[in-house]
Amino acid sequence: ITMVAAFYCLEKGLHPWYFVSFFFLTTVIGAPLWNLVITIAMTHLPRPEAQFAQVRLWCTVGWILGGWIASLVLRADASPMAGYAGAVCRIILAFSLLMAPHTPPRGVSSHWRSLLGFDAFRLLKDKNLRVLLIGSAALTMPITSFYMHTPEHLRALGDMRSTFTMSFGQWSEVAAMAVTGWLMLRYRLKTLLQVGLAFSVLRFVFFSLGSWQDSLGWMWTGIAIHGICYTLFFITGQIYMDQRVEPSMRGQMQGLLGLVTNGVGALLGTVGLKILHRYTVESRGDWTSYWLVLTAITVICTVWFVRVFDDKKTPAVE
Repeated sequence: ITMVAAFYCLEKGLHPWYFVSFFFLTTVIGAPLWNLVITIAMTHLPRPEAQFAQVRLWCTVGWILGGWIASLVLRADASPMAGYAGAVCRIILAFSLLMAPHTPPRGVSSHWRSLLGFDAFRLLKDKNLRVLLIGSAALTMPITSFYMHTPEHLRALGDMRSTFTMSFGQWSEVAAMAVTGWLMLRYRLKTLLQVGLAFSVLRFVFFSLGSWQDSLGWMWTGIAIHGICYTLFFITGQIYMDQRVEPSMRGQMQGLLGLVTNGVGALLGTVGLKILHRYTVESRGDWTSYWLVLTAITVICTVWFVRVFDDKKTPAVE
């Protein structure tokens, strides 16, 4: 309902804050849901650290198909129709969740604080969990530009099938997820997180070069490595949470992670990017400065995370 309302406001040309407000409600309601689905999946997988990414990649395949339908079938690359189609997909998801395996709470208290998920905040006393949560939220802000303004830049450079082009980032995500389990058996989680952050910086560097040289090739290269960035940082982070948090708190912690990234981080990113876009692209047509600012922000996030995060703590006992 909130998603339909958001894109209705966009279609009718109402003040942008109506769209932002309804879309924020959509993310606040929906973001914890996705992470609870993650908890259900990890609960029923014998070896989640090796198997979860191979299950999760099918969500990305669905994302790709959605992008192709929006671009090639509906031809709604810059139309609210894509948002309405997304709302229909959420209705289908709601009914499909009725078939999810029974997963009762594992030792959760009936106290109102536990029922509302507030107990997850006390886990933030763990420095690594706190750093991962803050780092994920901070990195979500610049990454929001990938979905928000990359298609616009592609169209400005002459790529009129931007939604279709963006799907190549998801294909690299599928490939990365297919080998993530293998990588986790051979490398420290911190190493994978750092590699994901490094690719995040490279993505914005390539976008900056694409603007500077008016080159779709650099833009396509940046899009192609997006899936590596996302998988090695965010998917690895979700698996890290599952390994380091006691079973009774995993659902709450995954929900909190979803809220601060896809909720708070995405909202702050949307607002901040709109301001940045106004002062660079809208006023001067300066895409290069736009992407360079995001490159600098991502570099700061990367340096801070590498210096502060340490994954030497042993996993939680089942």
